[in-house]
Amino acid sequence: MRYYLLLLFIGFGLCFTSCREDFEFERSSNASLEFSRDTVYLDTVFTNIGSSTYTLKVYNRSDKDIKIPSIHLGQNNDSEYRLMVDGVPGKVFNDVELLAKDSMFIFVETTIDYSKYTNSETTFLYTDNIQFEHTNGTQKVELVTLVQDAVFIKPNRSLPDNIKEKLNLSGYSTNLEGHELTTADELHWTNEKPYVVYGYALVPNGKTLTVDPGARVHFHAGSGLVVDTSGTLNINGGLSSTEALENEVIFEGDRLEPEFSDVAGQWNTLWIFSGENNSINHLTLKNAAVGILMDVLDDVRPRLTINNSQIYNCTDFGILARHAYINGDNLVANNAGQASVALTQGGDYNFRQCTFANYFSAFNQVPLLINDYTETEDAVLVSNLVANFDNCILYGSSNLGLSLENKFPQDVTFKTKFNHCLIKVIDTSNQLRSNPLYPSDANDPEKALYTECIIAKSSINDKPDFLDPQNNILFIGEDSAANGTADAAVATVVGTDILGVSRQSPYDIGAYESIVFTEE
Repeated sequence: MRYYLLLLFIGFGLCFTSCREDFEFERSSNASLEFSRDTVYLDTVFTNIGSSTYTLKVYNRSDKDIKIPSIHLGQNNDSEYRLMVDGVPGKVFNDVELLAKDSMFIFVETTIDYSKYTNSETTFLYTDNIQFEHTNGTQKVELVTLVQDAVFIKPNRSLPDNIKEKLNLSGYSTNLEGHELTTADELHWTNEKPYVVYGYALVPNGKTLTVDPGARVHFHAGSGLVVDTSGTLNINGGLSSTEALENEVIFEGDRLEPEFSDVAGQWNTLWIFSGENNSINHLTLKNAAVGILMDVLDDVRPRLTINNSQIYNCTDFGILARHAYINGDNLVANNAGQASVALTQGGDYNFRQCTFANYFSAFNQVPLLINDYTETEDAVLVSNLVANFDNCILYGSSNLGLSLENKFPQDVTFKTKFNHCLIKVIDTSNQLRSNPLYPSDANDPEKALYTECIIAKSSINDKPDFLDPQNNILFIGEDSAANGTADAAVATVVGTDILGVSRQSPYDIGAYESIVFTEE
């Protein structure tokens, strides 16, 4: 019996011994902490919009487990920054444990109300630091954020129900959340402050939205700009002399971090129903789902003149036009999930000195898509098409620079004309040879659709020699097949290229005059 009691006593002793803490943490350490960076730069944020989450890694390189007596923000609870240390949110932390030869993450965020800080400019730097108190003193990691004031356009809320404003289009109720632009200030976007749009901003019938040179417009996820059937849009960007593009109008998402600068699909679209004389000049539009969507409402055909503009990185289309009127000079479109430019359900189109490329991926996407129909849930809509292209480049990573479909030849007229264009058509299986819409031989006099065009039949010859098309740098070099092969009559009428460079004989195809590439 005594033997069994002794074993039981030993067992209880082992149990209590195993319940002690596995590590003996010292409250302080003579070993300094190390950090993944000495300054955390939180990229530019708009007033009252939360930043992304940024990461700081803290290392204990010593052989001892330690407790850091205090980790806190320099301004403590008054700081505009927020921390998460070892999974716990806050601004002041005591006795933070860190094992020997181990590390931990600290996450940093901020939301700053611009109006709380006196500043005559539209941007200011907000700074603080994270302080680590231990026996060796205090170590600091600086925090820096650039804050921009902005004009916010967002749906009103109707009280007491707190329901967001919904838009009416030409008298029709919709489920689109947004805000109707009515006042003089709302209908004139300047370059004094950036604009941030939530939901859809609507240019109503009988009103004109004017956008000044240098304006910056940022769209939140799911947002866009809508122009009603008799509203008018005038984007009046201008030539810029510096890399800051000081006179260019820029439409993009509201995520300002560098890693989002070329991410497609951050906002929805510029949606034009208007049949008025809408004009766009020197606009850079990027990172939308559909860059410009032109749609028919109440049998009003949308109309647009677009010059010296660029449309990049759209998940679906750079331009999607349905039975529209478009005239475009020096227009550049690249990197779209389906087509950089899609002209559907017929319409009337004239493009001169344009560069339509597509390097979104290696398969299926095309620079230019043209057809005579649009399919809806209830019907297939067909319309006549007239489309002229002069001195244009149609080239991308897939085999075809264009996709043409005359699905209802018995019902509609389908007229395309390509004059002095550089077009990629690699028909390895000869599927297009018998299709009268495509060039089988650019020099065949019976092929009146293609006049003096250069047809690139392989990826080796007749290339445009783009500088960096994957990153939307579509300058052409001296070795380009587009160099010196344009129609002089068209080039002289258009005059300058998209950068304001005078076109010189022999004239070049596309939106850019050729340049000499230099190695850095």
